[in-house]
Amino acid sequence: MRSSEDRLPEHKASGKIIKPSTRSFWRRSRERTDFSLFDFIHGYIYMRWPYQYIGTGVGERNQRLVRLITSIAQFVGRIFPKKNNGTSSVSFADTYHGKAIPLETATRLVSIKESIDLGDLEQVIPYKLARELILQHPDHIAVLDCPCRVSRKDPCLPLDVCLIVGEPFASLVIEHHPHRSRWITSDEAVEILKAEDERGHVHHAFFKDAMLGRFYAICNCCECCCGAMQAQRNGTPMLASSGYVAVVDQDICISCGTCEQKCQFNAISISQEGAIVDLERCMGCGVCVGNCPQAAIELKPEPTKGQPLDLLTLMGERSIN
Repeated sequence: MRSSEDRLPEHKASGKIIKPSTRSFWRRSRERTDFSLFDFIHGYIYMRWPYQYIGTGVGERNQRLVRLITSIAQFVGRIFPKKNNGTSSVSFADTYHGKAIPLETATRLVSIKESIDLGDLEQVIPYKLARELILQHPDHIAVLDCPCRVSRKDPCLPLDVCLIVGEPFASLVIEHHPHRSRWITSDEAVEILKAEDERGHVHHAFFKDAMLGRFYAICNCCECCCGAMQAQRNGTPMLASSGYVAVVDQDICISCGTCEQKCQFNAISISQEGAIVDLERCMGCGVCVGNCPQAAIELKPEPTKGQPLDLLTLMGERSIN
């Protein structure tokens, strides 16, 4: 297997005020008619200072700093308003959100070898903004120390579990955070995904309006550290279901409780009859499936939960159209 150094671009810390990845991000942003200067500034701040940004968002930073940053953002937003894209009202959850994905889907996302453009995935990502799956140089993958975990006083380990996929995002991370990120191969990304799955941590495909309205990362996190899961618990719908639900074969289940312990959404309880899945809470992440010692659980599509992020099906539909 080739190492990441054999095939990925060199990005060493340079003395340049404006780094090549920032220039690339700017050029890509100018190609979008719905991307304002405010969006670019927002995206740059998010990728340049993710630990301060996320730490502020999850409430682990000084609240005086939170108020200052909020005031600055509101001021900049008034000067450089977001371009009208026909959306009447937008919530924070619409600008930055994730979709739960099973291990198989996450593995496919880091195994793509050629650029793809799936455009607007309204049926898959039920948000008003940021729902495009466009991958340019998808084999450029960086792993970053998780900003959510770094922000916590006693985080789950390991820290290096956030996968940044494609350009210009991977290079932005590598150039601006050389001590907290590194290039990895597709095979290395898959190993990280498998290890996190075994730990019971959930995979989310993340989308953000300031990230060119696109998918840019796979978060692998837990309910005690993840800012998005924290927001979801507090009533801000930042996460979309995978489109699946967990179904238990009661003839095989031995009520061992492993799935209940692993479930990050508190959607499984144990009874004398076996494991019971709360379909309202279940996000179809599949963590229980991979960790069931009896192989008594499987994921099944659930139309009321939305459409799965099935790459093969979606790519096939676009090629036909």
